[in-house]
Amino acid sequence: MSVLADLQSKIGQELGVSDWVEIPQERISTFADVTEDHQFIHLDAEKAKALTPFGGTIAHGFLSLSLLSRFAETGLPEVPGVKMGMNYGLNKVRFLSPVPSGSRVRGRFTLASATEKNPGQLLLSYTVTVEIDGGAKPALVAEWLMLIFV
Repeated sequence: MSVLADLQSKIGQELGVSDWVEIPQERISTFADVTEDHQFIHLDAEKAKALTPFGGTIAHGFLSLSLLSRFAETGLPEVPGVKMGMNYGLNKVRFLSPVPSGSRVRGRFTLASATEKNPGQLLLSYTVTVEIDGGAKPALVAEWLMLIFV
């Protein structure tokens, strides 16, 4: 069976779940410095507690999104015959629930599609759900595209 045919047989299946990743305030603060997004909801625990419904500081949505690559490392199985893979972008992202400082998050991957883009290049689409440990709703859901070379 070809790599493409094997992948296509798995469309709609959950292919993996990553390890949990901690989101301490230090990580949130570092992300704020790197992205120059210093909004108080991410950095000032007292103000965030007083002025928001979150009870304290929360991670940037883009911080949670930026962890997709990290989640893929521990959450997705290797595809036999792949020479390399690369991030191809996102079609849709929805931030559904804030990630409180000190939380743990992980990624859950379901294969949505697999098509041949060019000879030797397969375009994969994953629905990725980023879960918050103990959370009722996910932090985000994204349609993530990866281009793999076989």
